[in-house]
Amino acid sequence: MSNDELPESFFEIDGDVVVPTVLCRGPWDPGSSHGGPVAAMVGRQVAVADPDPELWTARITLELIRPVPIAPLRFDAVVVRPGGRVRIIAVSVSHAGQEVARATALRIRRVPTDLAPSLPGDAASFGPPGEATPPPRLVGGGVGIIDGMEVLAVGPAFSATGPATCWFRMLRPLVAGEPADPLATALMAADFGNGISAALPIESHLFINPDLTVYLHRAPVGEWIANSAQTWLQPGQGSVAEATLWDSSGEIGRATQSLYIAAR
Repeated sequence: MSNDELPESFFEIDGDVVVPTVLCRGPWDPGSSHGGPVAAMVGRQVAVADPDPELWTARITLELIRPVPIAPLRFDAVVVRPGGRVRIIAVSVSHAGQEVARATALRIRRVPTDLAPSLPGDAASFGPPGEATPPPRLVGGGVGIIDGMEVLAVGPAFSATGPATCWFRMLRPLVAGEPADPLATALMAADFGNGISAALPIESHLFINPDLTVYLHRAPVGEWIANSAQTWLQPGQGSVAEATLWDSSGEIGRATQSLYIAAR
């Protein structure tokens, strides 16, 4: 499929139903969505449900209860913990009346503007997107999320396994007709941590994340977001992918994914 034939966006809106396009397709099942577009749409729905500018969305946690189909979905958001200082928004994602994912967004009153900043970590030790190179295709199996994203790997080569850093840019909007949203790009990029830092070859193993948690300490800016990730795997116990998220100005937050590991 050529670029001209690709869908205009990751999702189409049809009344109160959200319809994923093939750009949402993930690597594990051709009929299921990658978690990134689902997380990005959750972020959009949280902003619609609670547009209060006095509060800041500090955390979004997404739980993928079952594969999210490339089929009409409902994203129902409700304020479950109202308040002037702390607020929690719950989002239920369902298909044909069955819940396939759920999310919570923690919103907190913004830090006072008269305080001095305290920024975590050092400056990025890697270069901008202009110094990165396209890696091997991260997701195979026909048209999918990678066709709606530009991915550039930091460093002279992109290793098949181990820690990695990549820049991400959305080539299509989340929803047709809506302006580009750096938050959507950040949530999309956050869900690639387990893929770019895989501890096992994708040809021989599954490493599916049933959840994604993203903490942001400031709003992302610009069209490029970097994900610097590593995967921890303990035989007989568990596996977690951890990522630091960046934009062109510096660090913006962190992301974690719990992983289900199995041989194919």
